[in-house]
Parts: sequence; structure tokens; C-alpha cells
Amino acid sequence: MHTEENLSMDFKKIKYLSKLYIQLYWIRIIVITLAAGLVISLIVCLKLGIKAWNESESYLRQSQLAVIPIQIYLQFIMAFVFAGVYVVLLRWVLYNRGSSSFTQTQKKALSGKDIRVKWEDVIGMDEAKQEAHEVVNLIQDRASVQQVGGQILRGLLMLGPPGCGKTYLAKAIATATDIPFISMSGSEFVEMFVGVGAGRVRSLFKRARLLSQFKGACIIFIDEIDALGARRALDAGFGGTTEHNTTLNQLLVEMDGLKEKDTNIVVIGATNQMEKHLDSALLRPGRFDRKIYVDTPNLEDRQKLFAYYLKKINYDENDVKIERLARITVGYSPAEIANLIKEAALICVRHKRQLITMKDIDDARERIALGIKRRIKYREEEKWQVAYHEAGHAIITYLLVPTQDVFKITITPRGHTGGVTWTPEREEIFIRDRHKLLGRIKSSLGSYAAEKLKLGMTTAGVDSDFSSALYTAHNMVYRWGMGKSGLLGNFDMLNYYSYDGKNTLSEEIKGRLDNDVQDILQNCMTEVEGVLKQEESLLDRLANELVTKEELNYDEIEAIFKEFGKNRAQ
Repeated sequence: MHTEENLSMDFKKIKYLSKLYIQLYWIRIIVITLAAGLVISLIVCLKLGIKAWNESESYLRQSQLAVIPIQIYLQFIMAFVFAGVYVVLLRWVLYNRGSSSFTQTQKKALSGKDIRVKWEDVIGMDEAKQEAHEVVNLIQDRASVQQVGGQILRGLLMLGPPGCGKTYLAKAIATATDIPFISMSGSEFVEMFVGVGAGRVRSLFKRARLLSQFKGACIIFIDEIDALGARRALDAGFGGTTEHNTTLNQLLVEMDGLKEKDTNIVVIGATNQMEKHLDSALLRPGRFDRKIYVDTPNLEDRQKLFAYYLKKINYDENDVKIERLARITVGYSPAEIANLIKEAALICVRHKRQLITMKDIDDARERIALGIKRRIKYREEEKWQVAYHEAGHAIITYLLVPTQDVFKITITPRGHTGGVTWTPEREEIFIRDRHKLLGRIKSSLGSYAAEKLKLGMTTAGVDSDFSSALYTAHNMVYRWGMGKSGLLGNFDMLNYYSYDGKNTLSEEIKGRLDNDVQDILQNCMTEVEGVLKQEESLLDRLANELVTKEELNYDEIEAIFKEFGKNRAQ
């Protein structure tokens, strides 16, 4: 009796899986069936033809042989005609599907084995990797979660700067779980016709549900989800706003619908935008249940990334030091580190060498950050102007800004600049206090003060420096309450104007805030001018070296400062 019940259950399971398979792969089944039928009919016809040939008279065989070439030629033409018709019809079925094709998604589901992004290949994001590994366990062992009355994970949102590995991490999750993986971009749902995006969302989740029932689980990955999940605006009843709202509404409904059935579907979204740009309904519990912040790697992670990418190339191990590379690439994303090594390899090949050196990596770093050298020759007067401009930046940064290194100074035109003082951060800074912000302003104003002191006038080259200094000082006063007047509040939040077009800040408040901004700039300028006057001989020496050599690297800059007995700001 027990055996009969087991057989009955097995039969029901086979019937259920067969039904799902037909729903998923019905086109494949039809094509295979037609092909098999064609082959069988061909074999039968050949057998009958051979039998009839053997039993026929000799004169009949000769007459048949005479018409065979004509028959082959005609059949050859007909085969081509039918093949063309078949291909056109198959393409129409697969890609157009009649009038409903506009709302269908054509994305194929990949299995985890096909993606081949191993867990150990995910480097430089240990915290995010740990969070993601827990998601893998929840997907694989949902029975344990349900046993204690817990809810299956429904959505996972990855946030962070571009190039930090959000898509890579999602692929690693799919590989580790070895379940179907459907990847789409948020922009693929956006169309000019209202209702198209919503139809594509329905089509996507319908396919995911079938795959989940057949394979046990399914992952939907939506990259750049901010294109689909941005905050809903006031609906005017037509146009792009309506299309966006209906598409997002359909996504919200589908993610809610997952709870109504025991369907193991996990939706993974990735975005470079902040959470506040996404619709609040998308972020509530029950939809995107968990958030993973994928940030730029720290010092230890950068060492792991350089070790990983350097394994794939030939480099001089005595010259290239991974620890130094990690220290000079603060703020680099994994994608930027990979690009740096790739660019260094190209430079090495260009110079026809077999091993990549530290100079190749430094040249690649400069080319990526500063641009290619331009063939512009300065007049002698312009050389001195640029030299004093960059020397002013270097001295103020070296003596007054402890968080930055003076890595390189050049008066060679690169990209859109006439010269550059390269001052990368010495370490990760997560919180910028008043002293760090003032240091940034002083570094920007060093060029203006140096030109004014040595040339008796200033140039238009201070434009970007003034913009940076004013922006920082403005934020200190308007957003962070660092002005001397003591006014508190984020005044930028008001955006200066209300909805009726009237200014939300009084002229008196604006005047006090603007005075505070100027007070910060003037105080910084006074200090910078005092330092440059005191170090005028150092300023002349640096400018003279720049005019002579055009470029000074880190070691040369350090030697000049040590020659004058100067130590880096602490």
C-alpha cells in the first residue's frame, strides 16, 4: 500500500515537472518533434524506395535514372524555399510573437555554472561578501528558515559607487547557488508607450516563477535599478511620467505577489544612486529586505586586489611593491585598479619590454588621472607663470595639509589643464572636520597667492581653484554650521526658492551667510600668503626646477623640501 502511494506521488511529481517543462521550452519541443518526424519519414521513404527499386523491371530503372537529376534539382530549390519560410516563421515566433512582442522580455536565463564567477574571485569587498554569503545560505536552505517561521528573503539592494563590484557580486551569488539567473537593466523597462514597461515586468516575473518551480529557485538581477525605481512624480495622465509610474507600480505588485505563493525568487537590485533617490515603497520591508553597501576598498583590500591582478601579468617583483601601490591608490575602485594594471601592460608592450615596472604603473596612473601630454610649447613668460602657480599649490599642501601627499608636479599641459600638482589622499577619510576642510581651501588658494606674490598679478588659471575653494567654504557655512555668525541649519536644503517662486531666505540671512563664506576665504588667504612670504626662497627653487625639468616626481620633491629643512605637516 505504501509503495502504491509512493508511486502515485512520483507520478504526480513527474506530471507536474513535465507540465512546467512544456511551458518553459514549448518552442524547443516543437522544433525537436518536427525534426525527428522529418528524419523518421525520410528513413521510411528511403526503405520503401529501395525495395521498389529492387522489385521493378530494368527499363523502369533506366527511365527513373534519367529523371533523377531533374528531380534532385527541383527538390534542392524547394528545400531552400521551405527552409527560408521556416526560418522566417521561427524568427517571428521566437522574437516577435505577434502583437504582444513589445511587452515581452527576451532575456535568457543563465545557470550558475554558465556564469562562472567563483566566490574566491570576489576580492576587495570582504564586508559585502560576508553579507552576500548569508544571502546564499538563505536561498539554499530556505527550509530551515520556514521551519522556525521565518520569511524567505525577497529582495536584496546593492548600493555603492560605480566600479566597486555590485554586478560581479550578484553573479557570484548566482554561481554559488547554481540556480537560474536573469539579468536586466532598469532602462530596458522604459519605453515611450504607456503600459509597455509594466508588461515587460509581468513577462519577466512570469518566466522567473516558472523557472523557480522547475529549478527550485531563481534570481532576478536588475542593474541600475534607479532608472526603474526612482521616486514617483505627480501623474499628469499621459507621457513618460505615467509610463514610469505604471512600470514601478507593476514591480511593486509583483514583489508583493511573491509572498502569496511559495516561490523561491530573489530580486537583486544595484544602483550608484543614494537611497533617497529611490521610491520609498520599493525600500519598505517585504520588498528589498536587505541592503548591502559596496564601497571603495580599504588599504588591505587594495593589496589583495593588486596581488590578484598582478598574478595575471609578468612584472618585476623587485621593483613593483604591492604595499606601495595600495598606499598611493586611495579611493580607487576595483574596476579602476584593474584598468590601471591593464594600462600599465599596454605601456610596457609599447616600450617592447617583457616585465612591467613601477614606472609603467606610475605612467599609467598619470595617463588615466591627468590625461595624455599635449604638444603645446609655452613661451618663457608662461612657463614661469605656470611654475609659480603649481609651486604655490605644492608648498601649501606639503606644509599645511597633513592628509595629502605631493606626489608629482608638472607644468606639461595634460588634458584640459596647463599644469598639475598631484596631491592624492594619504589614507581614507570618512569624516571631514573643520580643519580638513580648511586645509582643502588653503591648498586651492596656494596658486593664487603665489602668482600674486611673485608675478604681481594673477592669471585665469585660478578659475578651478577658486571654484573648489568657494564650494567648500559655501558648504561649511550654508550646510554645516561652521560660519562665525553662528547661524545653524542646512540652508541649501531650501534650494533658495519656494514653490511659489519667492526667496525663502531673507536678504539679511543671506548677507550674513555670504559674509561668513568670505571670512573663511579671507582668513585662509591671509595664512597662505604669510607662509609663502616666509618660504619665498623655497618657492623660487621649486619654480626654477619646474622651468628646467618641467616635471618633478615624488623623490625629487621630497629632496627639495629636505634641503630647506622642511617636514611634512602632521
